Amino acid sequence: MAKGIRKIVKNSAINAPSLPWGITILGALIWLVGIACSLAQAEEPRIVSIGGAVTEIVSALGAGKNLVGVDTSSLYPEAVTKLPQIGYQRTLSAEGVLSLRPTLILASEEAGPPRVVEQLRESGIHWETIHGANSVEGAKTKIRTIARILHFEPQGEILIRHLEEEMAKVHPVRASKNGRKRVLFVFAHGGGTFLAAGRGTAADAMISLAGATNAITAYEGYKPLTAESILTAMPDTILVGKLEGSTPKEVENLLSQPGLAQTPAGKSRHVVIMDTLLLLGFGPRLGEALQQLILSL
Repeated sequence: MAKGIRKIVKNSAINAPSLPWGITILGALIWLVGIACSLAQAEEPRIVSIGGAVTEIVSALGAGKNLVGVDTSSLYPEAVTKLPQIGYQRTLSAEGVLSLRPTLILASEEAGPPRVVEQLRESGIHWETIHGANSVEGAKTKIRTIARILHFEPQGEILIRHLEEEMAKVHPVRASKNGRKRVLFVFAHGGGTFLAAGRGTAADAMISLAGATNAITAYEGYKPLTAESILTAMPDTILVGKLEGSTPKEVENLLSQPGLAQTPAGKSRHVVIMDTLLLLGFGPRLGEALQQLILSL
């Protein structure tokens, strides 16, 4: 019997490398995970998901049971918040990810830093970066990509049909609004610090899809909110992305920012607070997010 066992191992597709002396803890983890990946090829995948929208799509497809870890931006559905966390998606630790023994990593384009991404790619774990523009088609692309990787294509098409049905409801809601409101989107980061969204951001794309105008056009990306930028923007509405840990007091702090009282939004105290992942995720709930945004402007 022992002889038979040795023969099976010898003929196996697993080709385990020898473990060199002086190997680091990270190197040992990579080595062990590489072996685990070979053994688990025919088993259910152990998925680490990086990016809130990626995690939401995995769950919506029905593969949530295969998740073994997520990043801190993965807040929906609520069940994923109880999973082991690997930190913020832009500041990952290879050791933290490898300790969960994943066989598949699904990552947003924001995953980083590059050095850690390279280490994880070289570990032997199946790594997939999920691309998708900040658009309706981009949302569909992300859904189809993840569905293909997980072999959940039929479920993916059902999810896309639901997205299309919700997007069809957006047009009459948007048509019921008069004029293009000027919207200033800010992140409340705590400590009295606010970042305002310029061109080329997910917030910029959502504001446009809602039939409104981004009040910030002078720059791309996110920059600290200043009195000068507020007075230049002259927004009708302040749109706030609610982050985990943000408080109502931060909204009051925002309204007390120099210059804001002189704007239409400041005078009317028109502040709209939305869940950040819902608003900026460009995932399966995009249609619902747009309807909610349009009705609140």
